[in-house]
Amino acid sequence: MSSPDTIHFRHHQAILAAAIVAFFGALPLAGARWYLLPLLLVPLAVAVWAWRSGTDADPRELRVRALLGQRRISWDRVVALAADPRGRAVARLDDGQRVPLPAVRGTDLPRLVSATGQPLPDTAD
Repeated sequence: MSSPDTIHFRHHQAILAAAIVAFFGALPLAGARWYLLPLLLVPLAVAVWAWRSGTDADPRELRVRALLGQRRISWDRVVALAADPRGRAVARLDDGQRVPLPAVRGTDLPRLVSATGQPLPDTAD
């Protein structure tokens, strides 16, 4: 259960809708031969990924959720938040590791920082 001060970032729900359409579109092909049944696993995995993956942030920690698990990172381990050249957000940790933040774009970084409860740094020179 999440607290009211938790910010959730999720992928667009159109991905989930496309996976459902692909699943039903693959049914006739998978039903034609028994060895084609595993084809149904691809849109099913995409649907579960779209429903589950994302990033949650609250004043205590950052949670990076993937298809099959999640990683909790306390804010004191995060050295920097930045956008990569493709516009996706990345957290750099105190050990030098870079953690991509699913469903967070570079333009979402101020909202992500506000989840910490700390003021945004002044960027004016």
